[in-house]
Amino acid sequence: MSDHHDDGARTFASLPPAHGRGFAQTWWGRAWLKALEDTALDARQLEAGRRLARTGAVGAMSVRPGRVTAVVRGRDGTAHRADVLLEELNSGQWDRFLGMAVERGGHVAALLDREMPPHLVEDAATAGVDLLPGLGDLEPECDCGAWDHCAHTAALCYQLARLLDQDPFVLLLMRGRGEQALLEGLQSRQAPVAGPEGVDAAEAYTAGDLLPPLPALADLPAEPGRPPSLDTEAPPAPGVDPGAVQYLAARTAVEAHRLLAEALTPEPFHPEAELTLAQDAVRLALGTPEQQVMDRLAAGSGRDRAGLEQATRAWGLGGAAALAVLEEEWAVTGETLARARAALESAWDDGEQPSVRSSGNRWTVLGSPVQLRLGRDGQWWPYRKERGRWAPAGGPSWNPATALASVESAPEDDDA
Repeated sequence: MSDHHDDGARTFASLPPAHGRGFAQTWWGRAWLKALEDTALDARQLEAGRRLARTGAVGAMSVRPGRVTAVVRGRDGTAHRADVLLEELNSGQWDRFLGMAVERGGHVAALLDREMPPHLVEDAATAGVDLLPGLGDLEPECDCGAWDHCAHTAALCYQLARLLDQDPFVLLLMRGRGEQALLEGLQSRQAPVAGPEGVDAAEAYTAGDLLPPLPALADLPAEPGRPPSLDTEAPPAPGVDPGAVQYLAARTAVEAHRLLAEALTPEPFHPEAELTLAQDAVRLALGTPEQQVMDRLAAGSGRDRAGLEQATRAWGLGGAAALAVLEEEWAVTGETLARARAALESAWDDGEQPSVRSSGNRWTVLGSPVQLRLGRDGQWWPYRKERGRWAPAGGPSWNPATALASVESAPEDDDA
């Protein structure tokens, strides 16, 4: 029996249906499915499991040393607890694996990149450590009473292959070590890199051949990563709101994806000034969280729910600049006023310019529930009155006629 470790379970939210795609894209994900398909005695159960997995019948997956668990709904709607067991590595095997990985620095780099190259698995096998499961290594357990792989455990295996594609640390956790424990083990074995004895520090610093080359830039993922699900059986600690934490993690992933996209663009990136607490609350509300979280964000931003919805709409159109146009009214004077009037006069042909009345940086079209607002950068923003409030109706334009044309015609609001 393998050694017991204190690594906690990781819970992953239910994956969406896998229509029109295979369950494993990486070679190690396919190796996992080969172990399943070579072991199962009934091909019909495998086919039924694939159908269940494709329709999203597998719930949140809990992965821990030696086991993965999920609730799987059968075709009749009955829920079954399905488990797939994989033997953990013992302490001697882990020692050999860690020693092998440290000796070959590329293996550590690959794991940190969420990859499991074939030579890593081959070198581990040479050291007496089988990372990937083989024939008969995936042991099924299901409360449906089947003694071999049933449709429920097969569906769980197919969905787990999709997780393995994203992160081989999931497999290493099943083998007995969580990501943090594994990285700490690798770090403790790595000796500090010393410079050549007797070489002056300035010379060592300036000698380019002593420094490793910078890694190539990674490709930008197609979409933000999915945070782990917090839907576990363990109750939250006092004062912890799981829904708020879950939402914050998801928004953090979205923001990290945006920052990475900006970092990889060839154009220079000029970040906005640090956000205020009220602005950041609006930014966080972009993902339309659940009612309780929205109420907290509204209170934190100093707005009511309707005001937060308007602010969120503005933020989605142009960030902090669009939010300022929504909430700030300022006096347009001097050269700025002259440019604004010139833009309004030249934007339309003779006789087509709408009649407007101005107030600060806001020009309201008479007899219509629409308005143009001038941003401090000189761009025009279209607005429409909805339920007694002016609401952003589109993105900005340097041409006021273009901005106004983006607002769909609508009956005049009684409060206009």
